[in-house]
Amino acid sequence: MRILVTGGAGFIGSNVADRFIELGHEVAVLDDLSTGFREFVPRAARFVDADVTDGDAVGRFFAEWRPEVVSHHAAQIDVRKSVDDPVRDARINLLGGIQLLQACMRNGVRKVLYASTGGALYGEGRKLPATEDHPVNPEAPYGASKHSLEHYLYIWKLLHGLDYTILRYPNVYGPRQNPHGEAGVNAIFIGLMLEGKRPRIFGTGDQLRDYVYVGDIVEANVLALSKGSGEMVNIGSGVGVSVKQIFAELKSILGFEGEPIYDAPRPGEIQCIYLDATRAREVLGWRPRVGFRQGLEQTVAWARAEREAQARR
Repeated sequence: MRILVTGGAGFIGSNVADRFIELGHEVAVLDDLSTGFREFVPRAARFVDADVTDGDAVGRFFAEWRPEVVSHHAAQIDVRKSVDDPVRDARINLLGGIQLLQACMRNGVRKVLYASTGGALYGEGRKLPATEDHPVNPEAPYGASKHSLEHYLYIWKLLHGLDYTILRYPNVYGPRQNPHGEAGVNAIFIGLMLEGKRPRIFGTGDQLRDYVYVGDIVEANVLALSKGSGEMVNIGSGVGVSVKQIFAELKSILGFEGEPIYDAPRPGEIQCIYLDATRAREVLGWRPRVGFRQGLEQTVAWARAEREAQARR
């Protein structure tokens, strides 16, 4: 199968692209490298340095390469940046997504796998774990822009026959997550602890999120290649993990002797959200396989290996 992975130089997208290649698919990666890394792109994949908002460049590549499936991971993912610059957020996540759908329609793409969001889309959890029927009340433009494209996918299927599966992600963690960004508390804490620095916890640290290892997220994408036509499913563990718990687990794994620094809570931060993935099990046959502690141990091992490799360069 010929599959295009947008955002395939990023944390999740590159892991997805690796797995598709491992399964024997022909893969291309489209990424502007604004947050991704060229070295994450699989060597066997064709690489296209382009922005999803550049309709002409995207259209030319689609017309030339003719993908059968698009795994759409390219996005503006920083919640705080979406608050500071909602126009840019919408330009990338919504308008860029619509241009991508236009290219799909014009060039015979069969299906789109869309990496949407669970926590940022639902807002503060009212009934937990949140099912797909939970009220959609995003508390930042990021959640609104990601959700909006879900409606366009439905319309494109209705009007043009373009199939899709929407995967509403939880907080994803694992190898290749950037510890220097604004998102990804696990990667940030690991990076600081490996340097002997004390992580910073905003608020009480009792905030609950749903954390799923990137390998399990990858398998949801693999299953969605052939299942979940026209479906929207939560990809989650159904369990809330607090920031305090993350610190305690990593302190144990790393043998870190310090304590966290507590700082003032960040305005507008959601306190509690985790996802019910019953529908994903029924529709895709998916469930998380990697436990939280096991996933952290694998992530720490990768981070240590990366630090050692960088030291040798």
